[in-house]
Amino acid sequence: MRHCDNPAGEVTLVTAAAEETRRLGERCGRLLRTPMVIYLIGDLGSGKTVFVQGLARGLDVAADYAVTSPSFTLINEYPGRLRLFHIDLYRLSAHTDLDDLGLTEILHGEGVAAVEWADKLTDYAVAERLEIRFEFEDDDRRRLRVVAYGQASLILLKALRS
Repeated sequence: MRHCDNPAGEVTLVTAAAEETRRLGERCGRLLRTPMVIYLIGDLGSGKTVFVQGLARGLDVAADYAVTSPSFTLINEYPGRLRLFHIDLYRLSAHTDLDDLGLTEILHGEGVAAVEWADKLTDYAVAERLEIRFEFEDDDRRRLRVVAYGQASLILLKALRS
C-alpha cells in the first residue's frame, strides 16, 4: 500500500490488490474504539465490499459470518466488538423512506455503519464521518481518497497514517 499525503484531514492510499484493500479495512476496524459512520463511495467493483469484509475482521466479527453486499436487503448486521451495520444503497429508490428502514437510528447509534453508495444519503447526511472514495487505477490497483469529517474520524485517519 502506498500513501500520498494531503492536508491533515485527508490521505490518499493506493492498494495493489483486493487483499490489501481488505487489510486496510481490517486495520481500520482494529483501530475503532467508538461508534463511527463510514461513507464508501465508488463504482461497482471498486472495492467497497472488500473493504467492509476487512472492517468486519478488525471489529472481531466471527469468521463464520459471510460478509457480503446487502444489495437486496439494504442492511446486514454483524455482532462484533462494535456492532457492524453494512448498508448498501445502490438499489435505493427515490421513494424509499429511510426512516422505515431504521437508518436514522443506525447512523446515530452505537455501532459502526459502513454505507456503500453513501452519496445517496443527501437528506440523511451525517456530519461526523469518515469518507472513502474508491477509484480504479487498473484491474488490481485502487486509489482510496480518505477524508475525515469531525474529531473522531480525524483521530482514526491519523492512526491509519502511522
